[in-house]
Amino acid sequence: MKIVTFTHEKRTRLGLVSDNSVIDLSVDAPDLPTNMLDFLIAGDAAMETARKALANAGPCIPIAQVRLEAPIMKPGKFLAIGLNYADHIQESGTDKPKVQIWFNKQSTCVNGPFDPIDLPIASDMLDYEGELGVIIGKRCRHVPVERAHEVIAGFTIVNDVSVRDWQLRAQTFQIGKSFDTHGPFGPYLVTSDDIDDPHNLELKTWVNGELRQDSNTRHLIFDCYEQIAHLTTAFTLEPGDVLATGTPAGVGMAMQPPVYLTEGDVVRIEIEGLGAIENTIVKESGETIIE
Repeated sequence: MKIVTFTHEKRTRLGLVSDNSVIDLSVDAPDLPTNMLDFLIAGDAAMETARKALANAGPCIPIAQVRLEAPIMKPGKFLAIGLNYADHIQESGTDKPKVQIWFNKQSTCVNGPFDPIDLPIASDMLDYEGELGVIIGKRCRHVPVERAHEVIAGFTIVNDVSVRDWQLRAQTFQIGKSFDTHGPFGPYLVTSDDIDDPHNLELKTWVNGELRQDSNTRHLIFDCYEQIAHLTTAFTLEPGDVLATGTPAGVGMAMQPPVYLTEGDVVRIEIEGLGAIENTIVKESGETIIE
């Protein structure tokens, strides 16, 4: 199933994508929660109800008439792993990590799959990173590698947008990875039963139609299951947590000379079986907000 968070006629709720239409679960399965986080917390029974709605759907909404939001608009955790493709390590001029390197992306950076990305007033070193995203479906701790597949609700596409100077001048990457709008993901949560092998998916990123990243998730150094096993050794993962699994070679910072994103640029990321996200770079207003 392709589960979406969508807005139509000023109401945001859950739906299922079928062909070029959205099945409105608030109509076809009105007992289900209307937001993704509560839906995932509701567990296997909610998933089964959604599957029945997919099989017995009534009238649908053309997808062109809805706004697709980030599947989970405010995840409890938005975690990303660094240096997890050998070719990206090589272009970065660093050594292969002996252990997994994780950092937080603040939940306020979450952005829709087709929404604009801000070019910050604080930097002109804006970069893209196309990544496979994992969405956790079950509360879990101390999960062995061989059981990690059990806790995955589904997969998505993430752009781990990076402000390189802010990222690299600190001991942690957190601030440089967490500017507002710098966490677009979606367009769907594709349930894990629809993905035969998450470690054999083509991943491509274009900037203004130019192919920049062209890889496959089989090149992950630490695969999705190893990532979950590692993280849950330290802390509990919960439904709705999002993991960005690393980016391959081809980022703008590694080009000679570096080529960063500028106003008007369009970044498109496609992953086999998961669709595509596409975001345009716009100037940040810099407006002071105190509410």
